[in-house]
Amino acid sequence: MRSWEHRGKLWPVVWGWLWVFLVAVAAPQARATPTIQKIGPHLYAYISDNDGSSNSTFLVRADGVLVVDTGLDAQEGEKLLAAIRRISPAPVRYIVNTHYHPDHQGANGVVGPNAVVISTVFTREATLRLMTQMEKRGSQAGGQKFAFRPATLTFDKKITVHLDDEPVEIYATGPGHTMGDAVVYFPEEKSVATGDLFMNRSCPAMDKGSVKNWIHTLAWMLTLSAEHYVPGHFELGTRADVERFHAYLATLWEQVDAAYRAGVPIGEMGSHLRLSDYSDFRQFPRYQATFVDNAKHVYREIEAAKAGSGGRR
Repeated sequence: MRSWEHRGKLWPVVWGWLWVFLVAVAAPQARATPTIQKIGPHLYAYISDNDGSSNSTFLVRADGVLVVDTGLDAQEGEKLLAAIRRISPAPVRYIVNTHYHPDHQGANGVVGPNAVVISTVFTREATLRLMTQMEKRGSQAGGQKFAFRPATLTFDKKITVHLDDEPVEIYATGPGHTMGDAVVYFPEEKSVATGDLFMNRSCPAMDKGSVKNWIHTLAWMLTLSAEHYVPGHFELGTRADVERFHAYLATLWEQVDAAYRAGVPIGEMGSHLRLSDYSDFRQFPRYQATFVDNAKHVYREIEAAKAGSGGRR
């Protein structure tokens, strides 16, 4: 969940490696055990027991299982697979990765060693670069055993998987949390797996992407006929939770844009934020996931857009 200065073509590799290192050395905020919640007739939300590994979502049908995001490493994958096996012995036929960060896909090879892995084109390419970088530095970090499997099927707009005749709609939403996020919609289950595009009551970390498009993506998510939203981390969300997260990013954008137009320098942004309505949001300074960090990211995006249009405020 960490953001760093994003410059140059090697950004995904550098960010990914630093993320792995930080996860290895930073003690996560632990919960008691993973939580499995049935959120539809055949759909389950797996809420991770630690903040260093992502949540997952899995659809169980007679002819197989589809999993969205698999967790950080082999150990996390084994926990997820055990949870799936408590419900069904069916093989994991599909894995969808919402983005390239290791905490969402480092267990692909454990959860679905023979599964079709699906991601956006960007996520596959970033994953391959990340794996190459990790091999150069040494395959493991902090004693963790990673089990990456890059996508074997990629798409750039939308793809629909039919599992036992049930449709699963997978959308490429464009730049947001990263430069190539995916959202998974289960229309018959009235649920959405959002990846890190939605963080329940939390400031998100911001990789290279677009907060402006992120706001539009959240608005689009809210047009879907859904009751449950599985976030990348933390507790299961409702439509009202997503509306509030959307309002946070939209409010943040408005305040930063106004400050930028008024000539406020980036270093003074913190004193110009009025976000008391979101005082209960988790903030993670070590991941640059705070109000001020988010504001600086928006500031730089606005600044870059103005520079591209001739530098006019």
